[in-house]
Amino acid sequence: MSLLLIALPPGPPGSYDFATSRDGQTLAAHGSAAPALLPDAGRGVEVVAVIPSAQLSWQRVQLPKGVGPGSPRLRATLAGLLEDQLLDDAEQLHFALEPGASGGGQAWVAVCGRAWLAAHMHALEAAGRAVNRIVPELSPSNGPLRLLVTGTPERARLLASGDAVPGGVQALPFEPGALSLLPHPPGHAAPQAPESAQGTLSTELFAEPAVAALAEEVLEQQPVIQQAADRLLVASRSPWDLAQSDFSRGGRARAAKRASALWRDLMHAPAWRPARWGVVLLVLAQLIGLNWWAWETRADLAARRTRIDAALTQTFPKVKVVVDAPVQMAREVATLRQATGALSARDLEPALSAFASVAPEGAAPSAIEFAAGELRARGVQMAASALAEANQRLRPLGYQLQTEADAVVLRPGSAP
Repeated sequence: MSLLLIALPPGPPGSYDFATSRDGQTLAAHGSAAPALLPDAGRGVEVVAVIPSAQLSWQRVQLPKGVGPGSPRLRATLAGLLEDQLLDDAEQLHFALEPGASGGGQAWVAVCGRAWLAAHMHALEAAGRAVNRIVPELSPSNGPLRLLVTGTPERARLLASGDAVPGGVQALPFEPGALSLLPHPPGHAAPQAPESAQGTLSTELFAEPAVAALAEEVLEQQPVIQQAADRLLVASRSPWDLAQSDFSRGGRARAAKRASALWRDLMHAPAWRPARWGVVLLVLAQLIGLNWWAWETRADLAARRTRIDAALTQTFPKVKVVVDAPVQMAREVATLRQATGALSARDLEPALSAFASVAPEGAAPSAIEFAAGELRARGVQMAASALAEANQRLRPLGYQLQTEADAVVLRPGSAP
């Protein structure tokens, strides 16, 4: 499944920056367009909306027991827990709970303007680009300090995340005063701390091309260049989905999209490359093993066929060409038997003898017919148990017994 990534602007619906990807790992195209002019979002395309960090605030809460994802009391509970931290009325805000959160534990809550988000969702849906998933541009994470400088040199912005960042994520103007809010600004001496907490914090620095030189000058560290479109692609891999509560698209649709996203990751994500190679190697091993087994089987069959042909030509030297050894062997044996006057299972005398050995006591056939090696005794009936026992005794002699409407029929069978 391919991706259509849409960055939601801070203001009302208008022009949207977008990016597309066929595999979720590399960009196919990017640009900016009105909702109706965005790339097509037909079958097989997952539409992901990305909320900029400046539009989100992050709060850490202790969930009560019994309240978690899917709980009907979740929104009211979050509004009550965050009442003192929110500047706006809870009815005007949208809350999204951290993935994997459970009742009784701590969890992050993403908060944004409800009317602002609804306006963008309605505008995109009206243009035929209904959003399947909503992700944050940056989310709280455990790990090193991660800095991203965006914008232009005149209006540069600093995005920060990491386990040491207050509030999980910070969106600040890129000014000297903003650096003091970071736990350990690069290029500055680390603040004094207890001996157990001292040390240099690892920092990952990214910057858009327009502000890369400024970021390197101010932060005294060479940044990794990251285009805005690349940032959308990175954000799409977030486990977060802010499409909760009023913005949820239903359990079945969400499950289908999650399955599609998982399949896309399995097929293309670098993290799954060892697993993909493992599957390929396993399939190759199976194919090689099957081919080897087939070769062994063919060789064994050929050896058996050679031994059967040799048995025919050694027993009957006058047979020069072997076409079907078992059929030719049976024909030569029948010819030899006729020449010597020996009886076979297809003659009358052996058939009568075999029938007499299993016939019910006191049974007298009203008529006996013999043709083409079959002996038919009319007027004789046998129970199913007696018939089964008779066939067990006749099998070593090369016969089988069957019943018909008014007779039993003795036919030559396969000798063991």
